[in-house]
Parts: sequence; C-alpha cells; structure tokens
Amino acid sequence: MPFEAPVTRERLLRRIRAYPLGDTPEEMRRAFHDLVVGPETGRMRRQVSVSEDPGGLTVRSVDASGFTAMPRIVWFHGGGYVFGSPETHIRPAIRLAEHHRFTVRLPRYRLAPEHPWPAQRDDAVAEAEAAPAPVILAGDSAGGHLALVTALRMAKAGNAPLALLLFSPNTDRSGLNTERARMDALDPMVDDEGDRRLARMCFGDMADDHPEVSPVLDDLSLLPPTWIEVGTPEVLHGDAVALHRRATEQGAEVHLQETPGLLHMGQLWQPWWDEATASIDRAAAFALTKAAERRNASAA
Repeated sequence: MPFEAPVTRERLLRRIRAYPLGDTPEEMRRAFHDLVVGPETGRMRRQVSVSEDPGGLTVRSVDASGFTAMPRIVWFHGGGYVFGSPETHIRPAIRLAEHHRFTVRLPRYRLAPEHPWPAQRDDAVAEAEAAPAPVILAGDSAGGHLALVTALRMAKAGNAPLALLLFSPNTDRSGLNTERARMDALDPMVDDEGDRRLARMCFGDMADDHPEVSPVLDDLSLLPPTWIEVGTPEVLHGDAVALHRRATEQGAEVHLQETPGLLHMGQLWQPWWDEATASIDRAAAFALTKAAERRNASAA
C-alpha cells in the first residue's frame, strides 16, 4: 500500500511529484499504477468482497444483509482516457461499500489511443444499461466526463440514471473554463497542456465544442440529480463551476461542493487522507438521499 497511516496534504504532494507520468501511454499507465496502488493492496479488502470478471471489478460489503434494495453505483475511473483502471480506483469503492453499503461496479472500459472515442462511451453505456435499475453513475476526472456523457445519453433514451456523482469532471474544452491556464502551477495531478494532450489521444480531431467533447454544451435539463465535488485551486475547477451554472440555469438539480485544498483525484487517497474520505462520504450521503426518495415514491 502507498501508506500505512494517516497522511497530510504535503505528504501526498511529495508522493505525487515522485511519480512523473512520462510521455507514452505505457509510461503513464505504469507510473499512475505505481503512484496510486503501491506494492500491495490486499489488506484494504478485509471488510468488503471484491469479485473480478473480464469487464471489471465489483465491490460489496461483507455484510450487505438488509441492503438488497440499494441502487448500484457504476464508477468510471479517471486517467484522461489513457491510463487508470478499476484497480487504481478501488479504494473509493471500498469506502462506498464498507461504510455506506453500496455495491460498486468499476468497469474496465477501452483506453486511448489504441481505442479512440466513442469506444469509451459505447463501453460505458453498455455497462450502465446492463446494471440493475435504478443505477447511480459516478466518475472522477475523465471518468466524470464519461459518467456525464453516459447519463445524458441514457436520459435521451428515456432511462436516465437515478443520480450522478462527479468528482472534478472534465466538462468543457470550448473555453468556458477560463481558469485552466492560471491553475497550471497549482494542480499537482494535471495541468492544462497535459490534459489537452490526453484529450487529443482520445478525441482526435473532434471539435472542442462537440457536446460529447464538451458536455457542458449539451442539453443539461436532462440531467438526473447531480452532486459535484471539486477542489480549489484546481485546473478543472472551472469545468465544475460551468457545469453547475449552466445546468442550474436549465432547471436541473445540481449541487456543487467546492473544498479548498482538495486535490484533483484526491478521492483515491482514502482512507489515509481525511479530505478524501469526507469527499466520498458527502457524495454518498447525497446518493443515499436520492435512493430513499426513490423508495418512498415507489411505496406511495
């Protein structure tokens, strides 16, 4: 495991800076895995059941009795569509399963540049539509973009998810986020140039204002109830603010939680960093509220 005891933000920054991603997809995948996973993760799984199949990982509480009616969470991992995996993102799922009794599915979607867009979208939609209804979609960074695009696509087909949990999502490449360049030196996990390089590997020559590249430009009135977590300062803070503002203007129920000092993809440092755990718990509380509202409406 990366750590054996609680850590400070400063210690996290030292670890992040010790694992530069490199230039090629292979270097990025190896460095990110080493950064987040560390040499061993087995002890993190004592209070949950983790099952694996070719499509991904499923995390459940070891004591899920009485919680069979809970909606499943499908969490799409971040990594710019080029790196990341269910294994790098298992710790937030462990928290959701162990402490909030959700079953969490971590799909293994195809990565760029070997598989350009829309391979990721197609994999995500298939996974979400195969999940038992009602389903909650979640994702961080590029995974937040994928959850957002998938939720909108499902809503247009008449089967919107119950809720959406977004952690520092990519939402805009059209220029609405004017903070990107100013945040370059302040976000240790990603900068604007690196983010755009990853986007080119995935989206190729698609226009920046295409609604699947910049879903903030899509019909946001179709969004299910949505919870957004983002830190300040952070390169994608402006993406989250733009999504919240435009969706609220269009009548969607969207909540924005801005936390000073919360790192991009900070949720991956649960359970050692208190801010990571608190971020996941806030989103879980929102999801539990929406699940309860759904049960009460069905019983009425």
